Amino acid sequence: MTARDDLKSLLERGIAQLDVALPEGAVERLLDYRELLERWNSAYNLTAIRDDRAQINLHLIDSLAILPYVHGRSLADLGTGPGLPGIPLAIAEPAREVLMVDSNGKKVRFLREAIRSLKLGNAKALQSRVEDVEGTFECITARAFASLADMLGWGGHLLAPGGTWLAMKGKHPAEELDGVPAGFRVEAIHTLAVPGVEGERHLVVIRRD
Repeated sequence: MTARDDLKSLLERGIAQLDVALPEGAVERLLDYRELLERWNSAYNLTAIRDDRAQINLHLIDSLAILPYVHGRSLADLGTGPGLPGIPLAIAEPAREVLMVDSNGKKVRFLREAIRSLKLGNAKALQSRVEDVEGTFECITARAFASLADMLGWGGHLLAPGGTWLAMKGKHPAEELDGVPAGFRVEAIHTLAVPGVEGERHLVVIRRD
């Protein structure tokens, strides 16, 4: 068994445990993305996680764990870094338009190469501060890059009325809930069981009124 075969088995087991359905060829594209991330990481320092099996669990499977809660035809992934969860979500749902936003030029250059290399016709990358982004999106994802108050303060204008904001957190963000601004309400907080990932994982679902 090659190293890629071993990682493929690990990824497939995680996907099966999450009980999410992916399109044909998605697993291979996810593995291609991880390999691309690994190649660029030595020069661009895109992720502190360098172990290949940990990248499968902490990057790919962790991103796919929120897939059942993603809705709508348009998604913005704010503070996406090297494309997490944006790239896995774009691979998982080819019909959904995904915009990945980050202010770091190196990370956005990597994202554009990943989009080209993986032939992700539904994905775009934008180098920008969140508060300067224009447009509205039916779903927004943000992976632990700020407090709920700051996330919504910087990017709340991007969420369409009735849209869903998915904030990925580690521990339960009880102390942040009072900071959710007017016009937004916390609809649910889900405890996520992510295969192969130790520690707490929570998903805060916020709705715009």
